[in-house]
Amino acid sequence: MKGYGAGGLSAAAQQAAKRRWKGQPAAVFVLVFFSLLVPLVFLLGLQNRFPSGYLADVRSQQESNFDTYRNVTREQEQISSKDVPHVPPHVPPPAEELNKRIKETLVSPTSQLKNYSSQARGGELKSNGPIGVGDGKPSHDTVLSVYETDRSCEHEFGSYCLWSRRHRRVMKDSIVKRLKDQLFVARAYYPSIAKIQGKETLTRELKLNIQDHERMLSEAVSDLDLPSLVGKKIANMDKVIAKAKSCPIDCNNVDKKLRQILDLTEDEAHFHMKQSAFLYQLGVQTMSKTFHCLLMRLTVEFFKSPASKVEHISASKSVDPSYLHYVIFSRNILAVSVTINSTVTNSEESDSIVFHVITDKQNFYSMKHWFVRHSYGNATIHILNFDELKSNHVSNLEFGEMSMSEEFRISSHTTSQQTPLQMGTKYLSVFGHSHFLLPNMFKDLKKIVLLDDDVVVQKDISFLWNLHLGGKVIGATEFCGVKLGHLKSNLGTAVYDSNACAWMSGVNIIDLEKWRELDITGVYGRIVDQLKQENEAQWRATALPANLLAFHGHIYALDNTLVQQGLGHDYEVSEDSVKDAVTLHYNGNMKPWLDLAIPKYKNFWKKYLTRDERYMEECNVNP
Repeated sequence: MKGYGAGGLSAAAQQAAKRRWKGQPAAVFVLVFFSLLVPLVFLLGLQNRFPSGYLADVRSQQESNFDTYRNVTREQEQISSKDVPHVPPHVPPPAEELNKRIKETLVSPTSQLKNYSSQARGGELKSNGPIGVGDGKPSHDTVLSVYETDRSCEHEFGSYCLWSRRHRRVMKDSIVKRLKDQLFVARAYYPSIAKIQGKETLTRELKLNIQDHERMLSEAVSDLDLPSLVGKKIANMDKVIAKAKSCPIDCNNVDKKLRQILDLTEDEAHFHMKQSAFLYQLGVQTMSKTFHCLLMRLTVEFFKSPASKVEHISASKSVDPSYLHYVIFSRNILAVSVTINSTVTNSEESDSIVFHVITDKQNFYSMKHWFVRHSYGNATIHILNFDELKSNHVSNLEFGEMSMSEEFRISSHTTSQQTPLQMGTKYLSVFGHSHFLLPNMFKDLKKIVLLDDDVVVQKDISFLWNLHLGGKVIGATEFCGVKLGHLKSNLGTAVYDSNACAWMSGVNIIDLEKWRELDITGVYGRIVDQLKQENEAQWRATALPANLLAFHGHIYALDNTLVQQGLGHDYEVSEDSVKDAVTLHYNGNMKPWLDLAIPKYKNFWKKYLTRDERYMEECNVNP
């Protein structure tokens, strides 16, 4: 037989066997090498003491869209060179020291923001020039003032930063703070003491005291949680630290260790700020369990009790141009009910009012049943399903889901030096893409008043119907704190007046006939197509430049006293201004139906909230 020689194997087979034998040791060597390398990398990571969760921090700019202002305590904290904060990396630092470190950390410039982006009812733009309204130029002597630090913090973290400072709790547990300070110093001295010959006893004492402190702090949050022997432990640690300080050691080594612990603590604080801001935004933009319960209960009850009769009565008025037609886009039952109730309550004649509430298919039946259960004066309320309207009215504009008014946080430099310290923020709200179907939705109407669902009407606004717009398409309040020239990097190559002011949605009177004549919807669609869109967020973000350009030269400026803006982000609006305003606009993230709402403005919204609703009580809805 072939293949077998005197030794039982051919020469070729023997050579192959030798090659396999030589390859096996090489493979074993590689496995051993990597088995040693992986634990080594892990141990080095522990030695550097990465903060828990920090490695997973992408540090994206999604956080930049968390757009809610809060008032800030204007107290500048003096940092003494003798009073170094002593906080171990893995133990939560004291609130006072943490906030001090956060302020200093946020002074440094962060990663650049995208030109513009958009999320659910929120976006962020970066302006090219200074915005002059309300942004005073800071002097060189106050570069590190609390005001400017607040600006840089707000630029990076959005309004969550100011909200968190408004609600921060100063640490009052002095004994816990004392333990943390001692632990901070002991850890700084320990590496240097351990290297000194003849100090083995002191090294052992220092190590045991560090372990005792770590054990107590791992089980205690407040002074009441500490064991009864804590006083003795503190005294022992003081003695050991005094001994360590008396040893002849290199101060540079202690200084390096202190700086290392401080840097790691700052990094951990920054990570937790980002994490908290994300959770804050999650709470702002997601529907709570109680609201979802209310939505489901109303939807189920609708199919148990049809409202065909009421719909028939509503349909008879919905196309009559002699009535006063108000249009509201909303997915929020409570929000739209407050807007409607406040408008009707303060109207001299509610018989002539027709509300067209446009919502999506998810909320359509719950909306219908809510307004069957509740009447608001003699006003007629007509509920429309946007998804049906979209399919019936084809446009060049590519429509997705129903979009509300889009809100954008504008970041601008207040001085020529472009650093985060000089960043100011303003809020703009404009029409969403869905609003540009209005002329097709209401073909029989000549004029409408468009209200956002975060608007409260405090006085009769029927005078808007008597305004002569002078050939303009919409009446809106202008916001000259932001001019088109400030947004030139976002407006493309279009021709426009750089000194023209931006305008705000919220309360708008619209001449639908003029809109159709000028084909504003077509112009808007072409502008959106020209702007670069790589994803849904950028597609929604085009709403701002497209709105400003499509209506450029077609805005009738309403009196700014008509609408009090900023109640969803600005703590500095005076109560008298709120009381005297014709309408209130809660633009910003801090909507009045949220727990995060600004308390002193919330009551102006709650006074028009529908009461005695059984489903609200069963679902524990109590905004």
